[in-house]
Amino acid sequence: MTLDPTTSERRALITGATAGIGAAFTRRLAADGWHLILVARDATRLADLAAELGSRHGREVETISADLSTDDGCATVEQRLTGGSPVHLLVNNAGISLNKPFLRSSAEAEARLLRLNVHAVMRLTLAALGPMTERRDGAVINVSSVAGFGAVMPGSTYSASKAWVTNFSESVGQSARPFGVRVMALCPGYTRTEFHERAGINMSKTPEWLWLRAEDVVAEALRDLGKGKLVSIPAWKYKVAVAGLRHAPRRLLQAVARDTRGRIGRDEH
Repeated sequence: MTLDPTTSERRALITGATAGIGAAFTRRLAADGWHLILVARDATRLADLAAELGSRHGREVETISADLSTDDGCATVEQRLTGGSPVHLLVNNAGISLNKPFLRSSAEAEARLLRLNVHAVMRLTLAALGPMTERRDGAVINVSSVAGFGAVMPGSTYSASKAWVTNFSESVGQSARPFGVRVMALCPGYTRTEFHERAGINMSKTPEWLWLRAEDVVAEALRDLGKGKLVSIPAWKYKVAVAGLRHAPRRLLQAVARDTRGRIGRDEH
């Protein structure tokens, strides 16, 4: 697959398109000349963003208002991926975290997290890969997280869901590659977005040097996709962190987790 939109009329579908990394993808791809299909729950924000991008870049911008934590929402987007004008790039960005440990959570909340972070990613990737492998052209970027490389968020099931996304993308990417199709997991660290605020997570004590800009995350993701990488980890500091998570002794990681749990407990009170 080529990422050069001048070679043909390229079209990208982005979920969670109105905020954070998803919004950064929409603006970068529109500036690069891609037609867009934007997916989010908030129809008003979708319409505003579509008008902005269409006016500024003169590209076609479709919108789909859908809740991907529901079967109906997933089905609506699946239909667009398999019908109509071809989609050359799918960015599965929509996702949530829960601001509560598993022991204080509910089955309903945990099921919603899995439906959005895991189930929707699986369904939309599968829907996109059918036409892409037939054309022998296309790509999927599944937005995961550095958190998925180790259980260092005590009580959180978010990291477990992202571990699945990374493993899934790397595995499927290997099977899609012979068909000229790329699948890549994007694993950023802390990124300046609305994500933590929406989840009600207080990040005020996170050191400034750990934060990434969403625009930089997107730029590195597209470079890595062009290189054919299966996993993209933006920024050298997080590459080092992931190497540590992958190779550090489990006892050390568990000690870090216990210390983190203690600090989280103090912050909550």
